[in-house]
Amino acid sequence: MSLGIDVIWRRKALKYLKSLQPKKMLDVATGTGDFAVMANKKLHPEHITGIDISEGMLSHGREKIRKLGLEHKITLQLGDSETISFADETFDAITVAFGVRNFENLEKGLAEMRRVLKPGGKLVILEFSNPTVFPIKQLYNSYFRFIVPLIGKFVAKSKAAYSYLPESVKVFPQGEEMRTILLNTGFPAVTCKTLTFGICSIYCATR
Repeated sequence: MSLGIDVIWRRKALKYLKSLQPKKMLDVATGTGDFAVMANKKLHPEHITGIDISEGMLSHGREKIRKLGLEHKITLQLGDSETISFADETFDAITVAFGVRNFENLEKGLAEMRRVLKPGGKLVILEFSNPTVFPIKQLYNSYFRFIVPLIGKFVAKSKAAYSYLPESVKVFPQGEEMRTILLNTGFPAVTCKTLTFGICSIYCATR
């Protein structure tokens, strides 16, 4: 749906963690582990744990990791972002790619991630956002309104499932609003950077 540009976005997001050189990482809403695999390649941490509420996605991810020979570096396990089953101050860095938009309780999920993050650690969130510049805004809206549902109809056999995406992006807090939520959650330093004319945003919050 992002026409492959999400790979570039993910690389840019991981650059926020390069100077930190994290040893223990948590990838929330990891899905099939794509972001965790990329983080392992780019950042070389000692270990990455990926959590997700979908056992089906995790199963596919574990098979992928097995084929890559990364079982000793990446562990995928069932887990809810709003009740993370790790002790306080466990991880040096936490990543979430296109997942916070689906949190049932955004503030609770952010607070949980802050809880398991070590002091000085960083949370990097990559998420879709709404562009505001003409004509990107109009093209973006048309693409998500007409093209994405058609992709869902023919590829996933579910037009409704893909129609959900633009609606969820539209109502999700973005930019300064999202930055304020992160600050109010207890992160003392938060930055926001938009990518590709505002189609995507990177939020970097330091504990």
